[in-house]
Amino acid sequence: MIRHCVFVKFRPDVDQAARDTIFAEVAALKDAVEGMVNCHIGSNVSPEGLGRGYAHGFTMDFRDANARDAYLVAPVHKAAAVNLIAALEGGGDGVVVFDLEL
Repeated sequence: MIRHCVFVKFRPDVDQAARDTIFAEVAALKDAVEGMVNCHIGSNVSPEGLGRGYAHGFTMDFRDANARDAYLVAPVHKAAAVNLIAALEGGGDGVVVFDLEL
């Protein structure tokens, strides 16, 4: 199983309603992408203070690397990514992606 972890810094002018819309689009990917097992979205609740401004994020679990790789090139992923990146501080500089093999 692959856990796809995505941490984001929204621009200050992106309000909660816009964030909710973006995250709803991300959550909908679970039903649109074969092999995606789970999708969890939330805010950073760590008390450590080491988030470096990445206040929101989500994880997606894929049954295997092939399913994750298919997701990465899927048109629905690309469309959701464009909307997400447009709302981030510095565009692509406002996102960190890290995949773990479980």
